Amino acid sequence: MKPYISATVFSQRETVGGHFLVVLKVSDSFRESLPGQFVMVRMKSCDQPFLSRPFSIYSVYSHGKNTFLEILYKVVGKGTEAFSRLREGDILNILGPLGKGFDIPSECDKIVLIAGGVGIAPLSFLAERCERDINGAEIVCYIGAGSLEALVSLDRIEGICSVVKISTDDGSWGHAGSVTELFRRDMELYMDNDSRIYSCGPNPMLRSLNKLLKGRPVACQVSLEERMACGIGACLGCVVKIKSGDVGGGLVRVCKEGPVFDISSVDYSEHNG
Repeated sequence: MKPYISATVFSQRETVGGHFLVVLKVSDSFRESLPGQFVMVRMKSCDQPFLSRPFSIYSVYSHGKNTFLEILYKVVGKGTEAFSRLREGDILNILGPLGKGFDIPSECDKIVLIAGGVGIAPLSFLAERCERDINGAEIVCYIGAGSLEALVSLDRIEGICSVVKISTDDGSWGHAGSVTELFRRDMELYMDNDSRIYSCGPNPMLRSLNKLLKGRPVACQVSLEERMACGIGACLGCVVKIKSGDVGGGLVRVCKEGPVFDISSVDYSEHNG
């Protein structure tokens, strides 16, 4: 088992209302992080009891002799609210990189990303790697949020992708409705062996995407968002049912066998978080 190690807050800022981007100075071992992997973070001191929290890796990069890891997150409770108060120089404990990342093909014509809310975080990291590693691939991104005020990472993803399409539930920006409805309009463009689809977002969004793609001849991987307490598979708190795939069938741990799975392998009749 990997030990927790210290990380230093390099910077933190609020990007849009209630969403924060924190940059951590970390060990060089994080340079091997893969898109789709995550970290467990534990604050060294806090007024409230603070269990480790899982965060998708938004980006990892080197500058000079240092390695930096970015986390994009939304404040949703006492833990993340306390996390948002971290300032430059604060020390915390971090474990990772953890989990199974996305499979990135060596060749591909089209990479399609479908993100809901802060599900854009691992997909943005994936877009960076695809742009670097797949020569000539067109990268298309569909982003959904509740409203214009909740759209995050637009500047970064627009700098990478050739096409970015946006939906908001309230119609304040782009398509009025869900991101899967927006994707459905174009999906026939990607139904072939030369396209790859990747998605991360709330479980109802992934369930809807699964229905759209059922029986279709296109590869799609999803990153599941589940509550995690340990991040290493010991507590069994993030178990979901899988029908088939590389990890077999039955109950599997999202933190250990995932968080990335083939969308057709997830049993959505059971996975209803």
